[in-house]
Amino acid sequence: MTLSVIGDRWSLLILRDLFRGVRRFEELRKDLGIAKNILSDRLSKLHQAGIVEQQPYQVKPIRNEYFLTRKGRDLSPSLIALMHWGDRWYADGEPPTILTHSLCDTALEQITHCPTCNVPVNTEQISSRPGGRQHLSKSA
Repeated sequence: MTLSVIGDRWSLLILRDLFRGVRRFEELRKDLGIAKNILSDRLSKLHQAGIVEQQPYQVKPIRNEYFLTRKGRDLSPSLIALMHWGDRWYADGEPPTILTHSLCDTALEQITHCPTCNVPVNTEQISSRPGGRQHLSKSA
């Protein structure tokens, strides 16, 4: 289900721009070099999925600004992980953009952390178990 909503190149790039503060249709189109019909389609899909909301900034003709909803903002860790992966494997150690903590300007790391043990967890230490309803019915 997730990939059907955000799994194409244009949707990911639109989300990236929205996280960077690009808000208006024409600004998105110019920054991405995307055709108007494709941008309109992807924004509509992101809106229908509850990831993006639109707010008019002009009435005649109606023009909207686009903002990430809470659901959209919750995609941040996933997008950062994809960005770091691309930087590692496709940028030859020279990432085009470095994400930093706005208070101290330190480059951010992507870390999986166990809240119970209070330690970072590497990929070899990750396992899985059923979740959701299946998990609830077994423990009840």
